[in-house]
Amino acid sequence: MLRLLATAAYHPALIYVDTLKYLYGASPGSEPLGYTAVLRAILLAGGLGVVALVQHLLGLAMAAALYAVLLRRGLARWLAALAVAPVLLDAYQVQMEQMIMPDVWFEALIVAGLAVLLWRPAVTVRVAAAAGLVLGTSAAVKQLGELLIVPAVLYVVAAGGYRAVRAAAALSMAFALPVLACCGFSYARNGHFRLAHRQSVTGRLVAAADCATLKLPAAVRPLCPAPAAQANGPDWLEHSGKSPLYQAAVTPGTRGALIGALDSAIAHQQPLRVAVSIAQDSLRLFAPVRGPSRWVAPISRWQFQTSYPAYPPWVSLRPGNAIVVGVQHVAFGRFNFSVLRPSYGGPARVDRPVAAFLRSYQLDGGYTPGPLLALLSLAALAGSLLALSRRRPAVPAGPAGPAALACLLFTATAVTVLLAPDVFEFSWRYELPAVITLAPAGVLGAAVLVTAVRGGAVLAGRRSVLRRGDRQAGVSEDLAGGPGARPDPGGDAAQQ
Repeated sequence: MLRLLATAAYHPALIYVDTLKYLYGASPGSEPLGYTAVLRAILLAGGLGVVALVQHLLGLAMAAALYAVLLRRGLARWLAALAVAPVLLDAYQVQMEQMIMPDVWFEALIVAGLAVLLWRPAVTVRVAAAAGLVLGTSAAVKQLGELLIVPAVLYVVAAGGYRAVRAAAALSMAFALPVLACCGFSYARNGHFRLAHRQSVTGRLVAAADCATLKLPAAVRPLCPAPAAQANGPDWLEHSGKSPLYQAAVTPGTRGALIGALDSAIAHQQPLRVAVSIAQDSLRLFAPVRGPSRWVAPISRWQFQTSYPAYPPWVSLRPGNAIVVGVQHVAFGRFNFSVLRPSYGGPARVDRPVAAFLRSYQLDGGYTPGPLLALLSLAALAGSLLALSRRRPAVPAGPAGPAALACLLFTATAVTVLLAPDVFEFSWRYELPAVITLAPAGVLGAAVLVTAVRGGAVLAGRRSVLRRGDRQAGVSEDLAGGPGARPDPGGDAAQQ
């Protein structure tokens, strides 16, 4: 129902600043080419509304796939339903599906890859290769997917022990195929053999720095921001033309080298401050409420609005609700403005009553609460530790069986896709994969813990029964004459 309402509320779809990278080739080379290819294929059949519809169907498909996998891993139906509820009901998830961005496709490929690995108890070479292809393709949609090889290999080794070397090798080689193919295509199109330009950590570093105590060359000093500028957060410092990084007067042609020197000085002199900054941001996911903060990118970008969202000069509206896009091919360079191509869907239209309902639902608790995600994370970590503590990896039964191994895979994937982006900057958009990883991981972990506790109680009970049985057997032997007992002088032996 939520997805039908989102489709009805916003026409043709929601367009964000980064959408122009995929529709118009803005900032060439800054993103992998996978989502651009997906858009071009779907746009042959219709406009942006069709893209949003397909993305909503992907959201439903993810929920169905996760539910089926959890059942196969031994969860009760009601527990599996609880684990996939965030995918179905989280308003931030639904809002992203209505937006022309690659995040939903990235999520879908993660779910597909994990489903392939978890569908059967044993990970064969063919299964590992198939999962590697799917997970490797995720990197062609979003560069973060490059890191998914780590949790996948960890799971294969944990599930199969020393016998999993061939499967892990097959997974790694298959994973590399779509990555290399995308890099090759990128080289032919953009002149560089990589998925995308490497994301900068400058914003993170300068936001965490203590410029008063930092030892810097005189030419670099003007670029280090004051506390008032740092309060705007890494995203603003990295991308705003008003940031000291770009406002400070420097010798023409030296700004890039000076920023690099500033980054190096902060990383070498104040690494603990940077680590603390990353850790503090990573904990924001578990906040009781999601409110605005100067430190992070505005959360309003990922919330439903009662009017069509605009981000001038990149996305704005003209009279008649014509959507105007401003394509900026060079940072802080000239904009080329044009009306959104008619084939993409025409003027913006918003059904205000429906949009108002969606906004109210989202702001009044229609999302996975942070404290619940914290509890799920603790349960997931506990279940994963049980999976890693197994003495006999080949035995699928017990608390370290299929559910524990699945918990390990979901947890390791969650750590990868949630923590890695925080190294650069925190964004509520980057926390979206929590609904497809942390929720299943936490429910699996809770089930594993309950099984372990019950199993421990049963084992303790059996040992108690055995000890009582041994004591009773000893008493019986004493009464009946056990091995080594002396003959009774007054008995039959004495009479004979």
